[in-house]
This record gives sequence, structure tokens and C-alpha cells, in this order.
Amino acid sequence: MAVRQTPDQKRQHAKPTPRSGRHKLHFHTDHTDSNLREERTDVLIIGSGPVGSAFARVLVDGGLKVLIVDAGPQLSKVPGWHLKNSYVYQRDFNSFTGLIFSHLHEASVAVSTHPTITLDPSAFHVDLTEPEHRGFVRHNLNPKQNPLTNIDGEAEAFCVGGMAVYWTCAIPRAIEHPERSVLLSDDEWNELYQRAEELLCCNDTVFDDSIRHTIVKDIMQSHFQDRGVRNLPLAVQANEFDSSLVKWSGTDVILGDELLELLNNSRQKRFRLLPEHVCRKLKLSDNGKYIELASCIDLTKNQKVVIHAEHYVVCAGAVRTPQLLFESGIKPRALGHYICEQPKSFCQVVLKHKTVKCIRDRSWPSLTPEMRDAIQKHKEKNPKDPIPIPFHDKAPQVNIPFSKDHPYHCQIHRDAFKYGAVPPSVDDRLIVDLRWFGYAEARYENRVEFETDVQDRFGMAQPTFHFQLSEDDAERSHRMIDDMNKAAVALGGFLPGSEPRFLPIGSSLNLTGSVRMGSSDNGESVCDSHCKIWGQSNLWLGGNGVIDATMACNVTLTSVALAIRSARKILSLADDQ
Repeated sequence: MAVRQTPDQKRQHAKPTPRSGRHKLHFHTDHTDSNLREERTDVLIIGSGPVGSAFARVLVDGGLKVLIVDAGPQLSKVPGWHLKNSYVYQRDFNSFTGLIFSHLHEASVAVSTHPTITLDPSAFHVDLTEPEHRGFVRHNLNPKQNPLTNIDGEAEAFCVGGMAVYWTCAIPRAIEHPERSVLLSDDEWNELYQRAEELLCCNDTVFDDSIRHTIVKDIMQSHFQDRGVRNLPLAVQANEFDSSLVKWSGTDVILGDELLELLNNSRQKRFRLLPEHVCRKLKLSDNGKYIELASCIDLTKNQKVVIHAEHYVVCAGAVRTPQLLFESGIKPRALGHYICEQPKSFCQVVLKHKTVKCIRDRSWPSLTPEMRDAIQKHKEKNPKDPIPIPFHDKAPQVNIPFSKDHPYHCQIHRDAFKYGAVPPSVDDRLIVDLRWFGYAEARYENRVEFETDVQDRFGMAQPTFHFQLSEDDAERSHRMIDDMNKAAVALGGFLPGSEPRFLPIGSSLNLTGSVRMGSSDNGESVCDSHCKIWGQSNLWLGGNGVIDATMACNVTLTSVALAIRSARKILSLADDQ
């Protein structure tokens, strides 16, 4: 029986051949500016996160020349390497928490209008009676931001690899509506998800040898028998040298060995990556039907860089992608509107005493012989340790998936978050994190706007959020935190200071809808289902912002799947040309 190959698989068996020269656009550039550099490529990708890297992988494999620019620096020797792969961070999640906190930048910070009554009266203060001065404006401080409608937790990472150098690597599929967009058939979704999982190295068995994972999963399956409790799908691989460590997937994994090797060769033009290059504007043609060039700044040299390409792909995040379109004069009605963010509840529990006793006695029914042996060896080697769990036992990674009756995505695990740091006096082998993610309805009035008279840290229009949950969103969130409480009580007692609570909107960092795709150019979407902007022949979008569905689970896998679909469309157009 013949096996059907995907377009990506067919191209992988063929040697890529450069396609430049088959269709050229000619532009006028002022060569009198000595502080100007020009670049040419087949496809320019703006943003080097998981989505931009997926675009690059498919396009370069298909024979196109690709150039990626990113506003942030390269933080590791291997571009896009997940920083949590470091030995010290895998052994101590808390130490990684500080690293994340230092690299996340809030998108819009509402300024305080309350006087600082303890300030020396002779010190400078803002005179709030002056209408033009409503507060500080540096580093995304935004005097126009209403704190009641802000997405306080929305933050950005500026580095090669984007969020993928810090993320939890959770990559569940959107299983059904309303999480899964109806613009694609189930068969197409399944094929795209499968390919995206291959690029991200999806794995849900790496933690099966963990004592804590086994016990937490057993408890959840016992209390939620009809909920499909399972291992959390993760972008992760086993460490071939040390079974207590893992290899988390960053964008280096998505790019693959061949593209990474190309980056080591500065003389080749097939695939290049330019860190600390911020794209400030896309220049429209006179008829407004295509992009002529991209205007960028090399931040390290304060040098203008003009990039000519046949296709332009903007994958700069759900806030910076519409911001760049706004700065470029591309302002469809839906731009920045219909944004969705996930209500998120959180708590931490200390495992029950009787559960730990069962570990010590090695009497928990599902413990394997290897686990029982590891517990005994730990007790013999560390007789003064009151906890029978081996020091390097991997953390639990358990998931209760979204369903219509329980419309929330649930993660029971341990990971590094600034709001979940465990006090130094607490041994985190006893701690389990619970994170429940809901969804918000897509509504036109929920939006991000861009202020022309307030600039962000890159000198571009400052984003301002206008976002509120509907009554239905609020009621769903109430049921969600109640559901989380039931899971928490089954596992243990609440860690003081980490009792159940809602986190600021935006804390999940899964903002969607700002440049949403749609079936027609009716003012309710920014791009078509291949993520090409309506009315543009060579401008494509990628990232969480294109998602038109209301998702509760992590959106990265879905965004990568859509990037694969868009990149294939670009290749098909290149073939036609």
C-alpha cells in the first residue's frame, strides 16, 4: 500500500535548490545615506520565536532563501537554546524563576496617579493638574492605560528564540470547538498538528519514570475518572547521558541541525539570522497591494537596514505584530480587536503526609520495581533526609484536558514562574503546582490600540489594552477555580501564601486574536486562513495573534501548525512563479 507523504516530507527527500531570481521586484533606494545597509532575500521573517523558526524550517527545506531579524540578543551559543536545559536550573526551578522575571517586559504599565506622601517635598514630582502630563512614559509606562482594562500580565521576551528559551514546553492539541478553529477540517488539523509535534519533539512519556509523577497522576485519575487524565504533552526529549535530566525544546530544535549548521557558515545566503535588528516599518507599494521593503535598525550600530524580499512574514508576537502593521499604515478594521486572553487560577499544595508515608514504605500500588529500588537506595544513602523521594526524581507533568463539560485546561506539575517560587525553607520535592486555564469570548470591544504620542522602548507606538471579561467568562472562571480546589484538596494541603487565587489577566502569555484569520474580508479578520493579509500579495502573519478560536490550552502548538500551513502556501506560490 502506498504511503501518502506530506509536502514537507517530499521536500526533505529532495536536495533544496535556491529559487532566487525567478521573480524580481525592483525598488528605488537612496544610496546617498552612508549609514545604510541593504539586504536581499527570498523571504524575510520578523521574529525568531517558535513560529518564525517553523516558517524558516519549512521554507529553507523547500529551497527558499530566508532571513530572520529579531529585536533581541542571542542569549546562548546555539541560537534559541532553551535556557532551562542548564544543569543548575533543572536541579533548582527557583533559580530559573529569577531569570524569567528579568527577561520579561510588561507590554503596558498603567501609571499611578496617587501621590507618594513619603517623598521629600523638594524632590521632583509630576504635576498631575497639567493635562499633558499624566505620568511617566519610559519603558512602556503608559499614562493612557486604564488599570481597570489593562492586561496586566501581558509581557514580552526580546531575545533570539523568543519565549521558547523560557517556556514550560506544554504543547497540547486543541481538541474540539471552541478551542479548534473551524476554518480548517479535522483531517487537516490532525496532519498539521502531527508535523508540528515532530518539529517540537513532542513527548508524553519522558516523566513516566518519576515517582512523584506516577503518584500525582494516580490521585488525579482516581478523583476525575471521567476526565481523561493523562501525561501532559511536552516539547521535550530524554537526556541520553543522565536519565534524571531532560532536554527541553527551544527554537534550535525546530530549526534542526541543517539550519543551525548553515548559521555557522557566514558566507552562505540560504539562511541567516540577525539579532538585535528591530523592524520599524514595512513600506507599501503605491497601489497598496504589496510590500516593497522592510525598514529596520541594527540596534548594535544604530544603522539603518533596508531589506528587500519577495515575501514578508511578521511573527513578532500578538502585540508587536499588529503594532508593526499599524506603524506601516496597514490598519484593517479588525486590527488589534477580538483579543482573547486566558483567565488563570493557581495554587500550590504540600503532598499529604499519608502519601509521603506510602512512598517511604514503598507501598504505593503503581510504583515500579525500579522506583522502589530508588527509594530504598535514597534512604540508605541519605538517612537524615526526612523525605523519601530521591533528590533528582523528576517533577510531575499531568494534564486534565479541556472538554465541553469542563471548559478549562488543567496542569498539575512543577515549573518555574515568578508567582510560584517556593520559599528557601521549603523542600520543593513536596510541592505540586496547579494551574487551571480558562478562555474568554472573542469580542470586538476587547482590543489593543496604539498611541502615536507615547512611544515604547523601541520608539514605536505604545500599546494600550482595553479588555474585560464578559459575565459568561466570569461565571466559567468561578467554576474553574472550584474545580481546581477539588484537585488540590485531593493532593494535599495548601502551601501558606500559595492558596487558590486568580492571577492577573495575561499571566498565561497566550494572547490571541489581535490579527485573527477569517473566511472572508468582512472586517472581522485581518488575514485569510493561510494567514496572508487581506488585499496583500506578499505579506503574511504568524503567531498566536492569528488564532481565531477561543483557546484555554497553551497555543504554541496551534500557532506552529498554522505557520507550517502558511509556509507551504508560500512555497506553492513560489513554484507557480
